[in-house]
Amino acid sequence: MSTNTTEQAVLTERRDGVLVITLNRPHVRNAIDQALADAVDAALTLLEDDPGLDVGILTGAGGHFCSGMDLKAFPSEGVPRVADRGLAGLTRARRSKPVIAAVEGAAVAGGFELVLACDLVAAARTAFFALPEVARGLVASEGGAIRLPRRLPHHLAMELLLTASPLPAADAARHGLVNQLTDEGEALDGALALAARIRANSPQAVRITRRVVNATGGFDDHAAFTVQDPLTAPVFRTDAAAEGTRAFCEKRPPAWTS
Repeated sequence: MSTNTTEQAVLTERRDGVLVITLNRPHVRNAIDQALADAVDAALTLLEDDPGLDVGILTGAGGHFCSGMDLKAFPSEGVPRVADRGLAGLTRARRSKPVIAAVEGAAVAGGFELVLACDLVAAARTAFFALPEVARGLVASEGGAIRLPRRLPHHLAMELLLTASPLPAADAARHGLVNQLTDEGEALDGALALAARIRANSPQAVRITRRVVNATGGFDDHAAFTVQDPLTAPVFRTDAAAEGTRAFCEKRPPAWTS
């Protein structure tokens, strides 16, 4: 296990093929300024580029996930996007490896949009989510208004978007927005358990499955298969496919090499 604290706005820690990325501005509930955004982007780039890392976990220090954009920095910095990758280099990024949100306390505004950009979510029962942009004269433009109606029943999503009301984690879990509901202080442990379950599978197959899901959203079946098949056909000829099927027949865990 190694820790990098060079950039204090964000801490990174390796845990057996998992990169834990911690937003580290607890005095402002991990609000996102440009420095934090750039540091998250750098951590996500490390996750993508390092073949020894399979899964990322995004979490926050000090008992909260993220309170969104730093409104005090907004007049001088604007929205803390990174190039074409969106808020904190995540909300519009094209990633190949799964990222899990581990949520304690508040995941609000841009913080909730970071959660919506992740693949899975572990959250403490005391956590809550909200998109209060309309109450600030703003719009949830980094994925909130786009992704939330796809993840929740339409009228519930509209209630959150138009009234700025919070959504408790237990309610989010009932509607399928949270994969793992934990006791307070245990969201990271829940995310690590999800990561271990992902890492038990072929890393290549996981990446291609993510790509298919993201590439075919909103398509009808015919169009979706047309997009999917060129992505998945090579997988069936890989060493991983041979190893996975052989391990099943031999009743043993597979030994993945890629």
